[in-house]
Parts: sequence; C-alpha cells; structure tokens
Amino acid sequence: MISEFNQINELFKEMGEIIDSPINIFVIGGAVLLYQGLKPVTKDIDIVVETKLEFLNLQKFLKKIDFKTEIPGKDYNHMNLSQIFKRDDFRIDLFQKNVCGGFSLSDGMIKRGNLILDLNNLKVFLVSNEDIFLFKTMTEREGDLEDCISLAKGGLNWDIVLEELQNQINLSKKDVWITWIGERMDLLVDKGLVIPIMKKLDKLRGNFFDALEKSLEENK
Repeated sequence: MISEFNQINELFKEMGEIIDSPINIFVIGGAVLLYQGLKPVTKDIDIVVETKLEFLNLQKFLKKIDFKTEIPGKDYNHMNLSQIFKRDDFRIDLFQKNVCGGFSLSDGMIKRGNLILDLNNLKVFLVSNEDIFLFKTMTEREGDLEDCISLAKGGLNWDIVLEELQNQINLSKKDVWITWIGERMDLLVDKGLVIPIMKKLDKLRGNFFDALEKSLEENK
C-alpha cells in the first residue's frame, strides 16, 4: 500500500531520469484521490497513455528500473487492462488509450488533465475528478463505489460527468454502457449519494431500452 503521494512523486522522478523520448502519462484512480487527500492509501497507480508508441516505450523503461509484469485478476473483467507492473510496494496498472470497455482517454479528458510534473521527456497529468468518477462507475473493483462517494462529496461538476458519458457512448458506439453505469449509479443512490443528473441518466437508459425493444420487434 502507498500512503503518501510523495512516494509516487519520487517514482515518477526516477522514471523521468531514464526516459529519453516524449511520454505524457495521465494518472487516474486512487493515486489522484491520495494526492487530494480524499483517500488515505492506494494499492496501485493507474496510468493511461494516448499512443501505442508511448505505451511500448513506457513498458521498456519500467522494465529497466526492475518492474516485473503480472497477469490481471478477475477484478479487471470490465477493464481493457494493457499490462500490470510490480516492484516492491509499487503496482502500476498501465493502459493504452482504452480503460473500461469502450471508455477511452478522450480529447476532453486530456484538456481537463492537471499537469503536476514536467520532467524533461516525461509529463505527468492528473485526470479530473469528474473523469475519475466516470471511470470508477465502470469497474467492479472493491472500494470503487466508496471512492465515487468521496469524489462526489468533494464536489463534482455533474454537467461534465454527463457530457463526457454521452461523448464516450458516441465515441465507442456502445450504447449498452448506459445500462451498466445506470446500475452503478443506482447503487450509489442506495448508499445515500445525491446525484443531480439521475433523471437525465434514467432518460438515456429508457431511450436505450426503447430502441432495443424496437429493434427486437423489427427482427421478429
């Protein structure tokens, strides 16, 4: 477990010393919550890069500093996990573009990213809380719902959450994701979280089921 973001900072600085080609990494998940004081510890560092070249180069550099690869477990069934790297207390979940099913690092997410380190060829961005919230509604990992509650209590721009959700659906052409997110949002509401965009989400969910029913009728 990692209890201080400074530990992650030092790792990034170590990486920055050996990386010799430009790589932009976007940190999502618990590490960002740790940075903001919304979480006391995190067990992994979730990193997304935009391009295949960045992904391949980052893999190479991680192996140079003694990180070893590991096979993903069942908790990652809904995630397009590209690779897991481990070294001592550090565990890096590395993704190239796509993170959860059809969900990917979009232009909007990149623009909302907060640059926290600029280390020669390595730039480190933290993904916005709104985007982390959305990513965490797509997983089944233990504790992600509690992280969603912490993010919401810290204050979210719900319009951005809804806009990015619709953007992701359009990009992926996977309308069915609204049903999965809707179920996760229902669980959050059951836990007492007030979600101002629930009526709009319910409408999107209803539209999906109406279209599905129509399609089934036409194919009878």
